[in-house]
Amino acid sequence: MTMRIEIDEDRRWFLPGETVSGRMTWDIDDELEAVELRLFWHTAGKGTEDVEIVRELRVDTPESRGERGFSFELPLQPYSFSGSLITLAWALELVALPGGELDRRELVVAPTPVEIRLESLGREPSGGALKLDARSEQL
Repeated sequence: MTMRIEIDEDRRWFLPGETVSGRMTWDIDDELEAVELRLFWHTAGKGTEDVEIVRELRVDTPESRGERGFSFELPLQPYSFSGSLITLAWALELVALPGGELDRRELVVAPTPVEIRLESLGREPSGGALKLDARSEQL
């Protein structure tokens, strides 16, 4: 059983609004109802985990072995970020239904090639709330 996501040029970092494209391949012994490729973000850390599927490509009643190209336009937000209390990460996930075999590729969606580190943002001298300017409030 094999599930595989191949991203063009093996990229992992994308600017918001860019297109992520590539190929998905599968080779499953069992009969399939569908294979789904999902573009989603999720949070991890303290508190409730949030997950939002942003784009989805479904292939109904596929052959047990196949491949298909994909292309998803990334939204402008939210950015990938990490901090001491919470992290927001983007990923592509290819899932076989039923059965749940999957492959996942983590992505960084941000204006820089690394996720935004919340600790690196300026803080007030007292260690209080984060300083936000008008540009960041629009995000």
